[in-house]
Amino acid sequence: MNLSFEYGHGTMNANLPDNTDIFITGETVADPAYIPEEQLEEKTLESIRNPIGMEPLSKLAKKGSKVAIVFPDRVKGGEQPTAHRKISIKLILKELYGAGVDKKDVLLICSNGLHRKNTEKEIRNVLGDELFHEFWYSHQIMNHDSENYEHLVDLGVTDRGDPVIMNKYVYESDVAILIGHTQGNPYGGYSGGYKHCSTGITHWRSIASHHVPEVMHRKDFVPVSGHSMMRTKFDEIGEHMEKCMGKKFFCCDAVLDSSSRQIAVFSGYAKEMQPVSWKEADKRTYVPFADKKYDVLVFGMPQFFHYGDGMGTNPIMLMQALSAQVIRFKRIMSENCVIICSSVCNGYFHDELWPYLREMYEMFQKDGMNILPDMNRLGEYFATNEEYIRKYRFTNAFHPFHGFSMISCGHIAEQNTSAIYLVGAEQPGYARGMGLKTRATFEEALQDAKKKFVGQNPNILALPLTFKKASVHLMMKDELYNG
Repeated sequence: MNLSFEYGHGTMNANLPDNTDIFITGETVADPAYIPEEQLEEKTLESIRNPIGMEPLSKLAKKGSKVAIVFPDRVKGGEQPTAHRKISIKLILKELYGAGVDKKDVLLICSNGLHRKNTEKEIRNVLGDELFHEFWYSHQIMNHDSENYEHLVDLGVTDRGDPVIMNKYVYESDVAILIGHTQGNPYGGYSGGYKHCSTGITHWRSIASHHVPEVMHRKDFVPVSGHSMMRTKFDEIGEHMEKCMGKKFFCCDAVLDSSSRQIAVFSGYAKEMQPVSWKEADKRTYVPFADKKYDVLVFGMPQFFHYGDGMGTNPIMLMQALSAQVIRFKRIMSENCVIICSSVCNGYFHDELWPYLREMYEMFQKDGMNILPDMNRLGEYFATNEEYIRKYRFTNAFHPFHGFSMISCGHIAEQNTSAIYLVGAEQPGYARGMGLKTRATFEEALQDAKKKFVGQNPNILALPLTFKKASVHLMMKDELYNG
């Protein structure tokens, strides 16, 4: 059969055996029904006014209350006119104003964490014109800055000993609101809830307690679940913030489908709200699909997705993307599974976005660096590099420690596959420098894999559009997941 897979800014064709299975997120197995647009405000407001495990905003806020509304950056949640951020924040503001809160006492904070600070245009896209114009020009919208120590507060450590350093504006607010998305995530099962605050409004030393090999290379991390050590640490850090603040976060999380449309909305105290939202989200996210294990996974990587332009060409970022698929699909992979993935891999690092990754890549080629975890000892060197920090703070670059969460994740693909073939690389040396095999076409890669790893009649799963839609976590048909 002939299929097309993502490749750079276009597609690449592949002639695969006729017995190849195909999975397209949201199509092969339909998502649960999403809330009709005309009911979105009603359903969201119903959730906001009936929070789980805490009082509603009408009782939490009053005249004089300082309010921090924390919303995710462009990486998560969609930007359509009916996106959860745009609907929920407007309704929350009406509730706050109704309780007596003054507009001047509201601050909107983008929880970019170690991600690049969102530009004015990106903020406008995620919030919409109405909210943008209402708050931008009065300087009431800001990006979190994890290196501005005047705007951070050190809360010591959790009972486990993990550092907790958080945004001072959120800490000092009278009402702290988290706008989140319960959307399948390879890092701990779901976005939203305590994951939102423990990664989005903290510091690299907090994030270094969980986005590192000793956590990400544990057996409980692959395949993805809500029971991993990483997820436990997210919750512990979030609960420690609440204990130190003397208040609960008011969360408003939407369960999203493959196109980031709201299936359901849940609000309230994260510790009690998360299990309820996860139970609903499990119906879409953990999909019992396969009746056999697959020996070959085939998909394509565009140049621009998720973290930004160059994600599918930068050799370290593409390794993270490959590993994310392994984390999601490990349950249906055979022990000797091979990945075949198209990428132009043309040497475009996008140094403006990731100014440190070229140096990391070059260091990985030298000095006894055999596997990606060997790089982890250099984490503090990069994380404290003043020039990289200046670029994070002032040029909309990712924080240098973010590269180490990418490296920690990137090793997972090698751990859990027999081989990874990168197809169509324009500068294949970059792929080989990451331990990947390179071939010109899908057909050549499959032929080599049959000869060396999977035999002449492998079970093949094709995954078109796997990076274009909010993904799922595939399971065997007879497998039950208890989140």
